[in-house]
Amino acid sequence: MRRIFGSKKEKVPAPSIDEANGKLTTRGDVLDDKIRKLDEQLMKHKEVIKRARGPAAEAAKRRALQVLKQKRMLETQREQLYNQQMNMEQTSFAVQNMQDNIAQVRAMKAANKDLKGAFKSKELNIDNIERMNDDMADMMDMHNEIQDALGQNYALPEDVDEEDLMGELDALEDELSSEPTTGASVPSYLQEPDLPSAPMGRPQASHQHEAEDEFGLPAVPQRT
Repeated sequence: MRRIFGSKKEKVPAPSIDEANGKLTTRGDVLDDKIRKLDEQLMKHKEVIKRARGPAAEAAKRRALQVLKQKRMLETQREQLYNQQMNMEQTSFAVQNMQDNIAQVRAMKAANKDLKGAFKSKELNIDNIERMNDDMADMMDMHNEIQDALGQNYALPEDVDEEDLMGELDALEDELSSEPTTGASVPSYLQEPDLPSAPMGRPQASHQHEAEDEFGLPAVPQRT
């Protein structure tokens, strides 16, 4: 059956941009080598033309012109090849740039999907977050109340008014300032304790004068 209808030809994969660009570079190197060899031939023909005379010189000129025409043809091909290579490089750059754009768009789509999934989670629900903040505020209020209860002073009654205490203190100061400043009238808790008074002046010398010897010492009484 294959011999009658023939078999389906397999598709040859298209070369990549890099492969095509590599082939153009190789062809350009071959053309540059051919042009360099033609330049060497032209230099030789030029030397022959300088030395030759008559028919030999004319033959050398014809050969030089033939080489020169071939060189110009190769230069034209090389110029076209350079233009093709430049177009290929621009195409390769555009393809690479497009691939980078596609990768960037795919990354953005993936990030967008992740963000949508994250916003759908219960942890990021705005109502749950507000309720959590309210619960935290209530617990902080309860904590402050517990701290105040544990830190209260048991020495004073809770119903003591500070303004009443200050008024009582002012009245006590007025009462003390209006009374005479005698020791009996001052309350016992404000009286100073009775202490012996310090002696005033210098102590009086003894009226009896004792006899002294020649050295200023008390004289020894003489026996009779």
